[in-house]
Amino acid sequence: MEQDIEKAEGEVVQLVEKLSDLKKEIAKVIVGQNEIVDQLIITFLAGGHALLEGVPGLAKTLMIRTLSEAMHLKFRRIQFTPDLMPSDIVGTEILEEDHSTGKKFFKFNEGPIFSNIVLADEINRTPPKTQSALLEAMQEFEVTYAGKTYSLDKPFLILATQNPIEQAGTFPLPEAQLDRFLLYIQLDYPGEAEETEILKSTTGKKKEKVNGVISGEDIVKLQSMVRDVPISDDLVSLVSRLVRATRPATTISDYVKEWVAWGAGPRAGQAIILTAKANALQEGRLCVTKADIEKVALPVLRHRVIVNFKAEAEGVTSDDVTKQLLKSTEITSNGVV
Repeated sequence: MEQDIEKAEGEVVQLVEKLSDLKKEIAKVIVGQNEIVDQLIITFLAGGHALLEGVPGLAKTLMIRTLSEAMHLKFRRIQFTPDLMPSDIVGTEILEEDHSTGKKFFKFNEGPIFSNIVLADEINRTPPKTQSALLEAMQEFEVTYAGKTYSLDKPFLILATQNPIEQAGTFPLPEAQLDRFLLYIQLDYPGEAEETEILKSTTGKKKEKVNGVISGEDIVKLQSMVRDVPISDDLVSLVSRLVRATRPATTISDYVKEWVAWGAGPRAGQAIILTAKANALQEGRLCVTKADIEKVALPVLRHRVIVNFKAEAEGVTSDDVTKQLLKSTEITSNGVV
């Protein structure tokens, strides 16, 4: 029995070390952005998907491509445009002929969604009809075409990007689509030292080679381990009260009642707990702390707490609401105050 426990603990240590190696490989190409890389890895470990938002030139696409290169995983990029059709994502049936019998039949030709990491580049440039082609894949890890269901390979991750400053020719993602994303990650400009390093490293001949250091099988094991990471009942209760406190109808916070139109649903609580477990595991810990919850709360709730028109006019964001709740001096059995 003790030998089995030691063996399991040794496997956990080895896999966590591979996550450290993964970050080192990404750092060969991506300067800084450590927090963003952590959030991408958390997304993977929790078995979810992420939406990345940032102005052009912040290496969103390069970061995702580098992540896939360091992971021994199949990678496909879909450039979302206004004329993109659902079949361009899922696939389509083509008519083929059996040369031995002369009979013709339809064969399903898989689309780019059949990969391990799918980059949905500029997802908000395609109409909702095409955006919705991702919904089943994101939730059920399968797609249906012509009445037949096809399973996707695991691990499976959709990383979507969008540009926050160009509104012409874009289609805002419906709330149901946004809620399928585990994390909503916002990229900011690099610091001065980091930007100087970027200029030096990207304008010469030398190109860093990224080595694959972790396999899909390793990722699947880590995803299973994440769900085994323990979390205390007190912290689960804290998450539940935090999520309920974002809803104007159930909160006792005047701040929320003033600025929020719609609060987060139960899926937000699930996401906070799973990502907190993933963060603990990637840091080499087998227990969740309050700090883990505070670290993931913003990207989890950012797209699930919808502020009202008054808040938008005053420049109050969902992040401001979440920070206010996290800073609350007391967490009671009735809510966050």
